[in-house]
Amino acid sequence: MNRFWGKVREHNKRGKRLGFPTANVNLWKKIPEGIYISQTKLQNKIYPSLTFIGIAKTFNETKTLAETYILDFQKNIYNKWISVKLLKKIRDNKKFNSAKELVVRMKKDEQEARKYFSKHAIVL
Repeated sequence: MNRFWGKVREHNKRGKRLGFPTANVNLWKKIPEGIYISQTKLQNKIYPSLTFIGIAKTFNETKTLAETYILDFQKNIYNKWISVKLLKKIRDNKKFNSAKELVVRMKKDEQEARKYFSKHAIVL
């Protein structure tokens, strides 16, 4: 699978408002759009995560984003470097009819990631 890294930057904080705060980094390589189970390395520690790669179609954006939601993580990491390893693609990018519909799907994605990590150890 793919791996990318970068410095966490502020975007529009939509993920936080939706209940899924994300670490946003500029994507410097082509990665197929979709939602991925991932692991995120921050300051030599590895965290389970979910990563969205693509254009936020639900919100009519036009720029490709790389947004990572680190499970059970609440720290401010703006301007910190992270490395993200994509482990498994769980679905394609999709436009939802509303933010509420998107959040319902994101909760299902999170459950799938938690199930994955309950069976697979995090490795470097």
